[in-house]
Amino acid sequence: MTTTHTVLDEPLKKLVGGDSAKTLAAHLDLHTVGDLLHHYPRRYAARGELTRLDSLELDEEVTVVAEIEKCELIPFRGRKGNRLQLTVTDGHGRLALTFFNQPWRQKELRPGRRGLFAGQVTAFNRVRQLTNPDYQLMDGDEGEAMAAKFANRLIPVYPAAAKAPSWKISNCVEMALDSLSATGWEGLGEPLPDALRADRGLLPLPEALELIHRPRTQDDVERARSRLKWDEAFVLQVVLAQRRAGESALTATPRERRPDGLLAAFDEKLPFTLTEGQRKVGEEVFDDLAGTHPMHRLLQGEVGSGKTLVALRAMLSVVDAGGQAALLAPTEVLAQQHHRSITEMLGELAERPSLLGGSELSTEVVLLTGSMGAAARRKPLLDLATGEAGIVIGTHALIEDVVRFHDLGLVVVDEQHRFGVEQRDALRAKGDTTPHLLVMTATPIPRTVAMTVFGDLETSVLDQLPAGRSPIATHTVPALEKPHFLSRAWERVREEVGKGHQAYVVCPRIGDEEDDPKKAKGGKEKAPADDRRPPLAVLDIAEQLRTGPLSGLRVEILHGRMAPDAKDDVMRRFAAGEVDVLVATTVIEVGVNVPNATAMVIMDADRFGVSQLHQLRGRVGRGSAPGLCLLVSEAPGGSGARQRLEAVAATLDGFELSRIDLEQRGEGDVLGVHQSGGRSSLKVLSVLQDEEVIAEARTEATALIAADPDLADHPDLRATVTGILSADRADYLDKG
Repeated sequence: MTTTHTVLDEPLKKLVGGDSAKTLAAHLDLHTVGDLLHHYPRRYAARGELTRLDSLELDEEVTVVAEIEKCELIPFRGRKGNRLQLTVTDGHGRLALTFFNQPWRQKELRPGRRGLFAGQVTAFNRVRQLTNPDYQLMDGDEGEAMAAKFANRLIPVYPAAAKAPSWKISNCVEMALDSLSATGWEGLGEPLPDALRADRGLLPLPEALELIHRPRTQDDVERARSRLKWDEAFVLQVVLAQRRAGESALTATPRERRPDGLLAAFDEKLPFTLTEGQRKVGEEVFDDLAGTHPMHRLLQGEVGSGKTLVALRAMLSVVDAGGQAALLAPTEVLAQQHHRSITEMLGELAERPSLLGGSELSTEVVLLTGSMGAAARRKPLLDLATGEAGIVIGTHALIEDVVRFHDLGLVVVDEQHRFGVEQRDALRAKGDTTPHLLVMTATPIPRTVAMTVFGDLETSVLDQLPAGRSPIATHTVPALEKPHFLSRAWERVREEVGKGHQAYVVCPRIGDEEDDPKKAKGGKEKAPADDRRPPLAVLDIAEQLRTGPLSGLRVEILHGRMAPDAKDDVMRRFAAGEVDVLVATTVIEVGVNVPNATAMVIMDADRFGVSQLHQLRGRVGRGSAPGLCLLVSEAPGGSGARQRLEAVAATLDGFELSRIDLEQRGEGDVLGVHQSGGRSSLKVLSVLQDEEVIAEARTEATALIAADPDLADHPDLRATVTGILSADRADYLDKG
């Protein structure tokens, strides 16, 4: 094997010195030469170009290229000291720079001089400013060296931090590039196969790294980015192709569909007709289940498209074939809801065959959650071990060592993004042979994201809503600008209840002291940076509604810190129509199915993400009556927050909203960066914009792994893959 991995894993302190290395590690999480070389510029400024200042956002760490317009020294009133006040301009806007007690800087910070200025954007008297910014002048006697350095080429502007401004990063990159160039880039390696590179006219890796950091023209940048996009797409797809190949090499017990079994009995008693999409996806699943290799399929679709029904039919087919099925849910509320809805759909088919009145074709459906006591768990555990129970629905409790199956044939994972690969595989390991796997997500996923995040799974899509589903009208309620709109919202809730329907009110917070970020002890949460009031809370809003606009109605609460029995009791009574209004947190976001609930009011709606709002909205309009969703917000009109809400109100297309959500949140979130605490390895590849590259890379990677599964003939690629799969770099893949 070549020394590619060794070269890129060299610690930075060998190249840039201990102090700089510590700064880069502490503030930008850059530890190795590879980390630094893959920390690409976020944009480029032409020599002498003045950067637009009118688009800077508060609290943003920025590096700007600007010209000093004004500089004056202002003594403090009534006390010692002074401040040096500058105004810099780009011809479009102005920015204030303030230096406290540093009068000597006035000699060099003269009007007419240009430089790079870095710091955090704050506001004072409604004027945006940088306080005590780092800077480096670009002309005049002191800046001759820098001027020569950047002559005739673009100035890279890097993602930076307060203690690591862009030009300091640039200096470190220069040292790394010069050092590698001096050795002829020895040991760097080449992860892309030569034939692939030649076919697409891609630059060699050393040239791409040189041009991404030291371009002379924008064309240099584009050629470098094209090559580096292929690196990211291809290496990722190779990892996923290896996973698919490894999965297909496993053996599974075929679970062929019976024409006269439980599934047939269930289909016969369904009070509605399956949609064409449900039938099509069902056939894909049944074909997989009948195979000798384990199914490995992702089922995604719109809110309310019937994913649970598809999963239940798959589970019944496995039970017909003598196996057992487990449905893994992320929360107790969702597990209990699934258990309730599945047993109701099955009716007598969910009774044990030996019980009087039970159907000859039936199977026991049991629930297993972490909060169940030892006595309550004893019987479900025994029935799973003996095979009496054909279907189990549960939370993480299913993964515990005490859980044993008679013959686990299918694992269904709901809301896959809330589980890691290890949790999923721990449950699958309980089968004598590898169980089939069906993972579900209620968040529609753009095709390119599916090829990256879920690229080791075959994908099925449900894009039809069942017949009889009613449309959902969505409106924003500007609570501060038009308070009478909020009053009207509560009137609409009363009107829906008056028609015999029910309503949800959703709040971002529970409201007890432990949940208050300003009162929490030892918690990681902080009060909002913009010093907004705390988010509205379930306990507070419920009380206000009971004594105010919804007085006389049956108002109950539901949140995650209630005792399991209490949560289950509230949901049962709400489903039975004994509760008019349920004030809840996002525990009702997915899986909750109460067709009689027609209205939802989401308080502080701007504090939720786009996809989350779409999921919440999907809890209404599930019956024959039209649904109504009201998004209450104090965000000002025209703000980004209000624009998000208007986007949700404008469409019911979950795929379109998922694209908007991805654009606004950034692709790192979708790839699991914040969930895992790691860094995404995707720096230049856009999972939204680079569909063609991702699709071609998937095809190439699949062919390469088919011919060389262990990458024995591609040592540089193997070294790169090994680096990506190391523990601190591949957490983002765990979503797949």
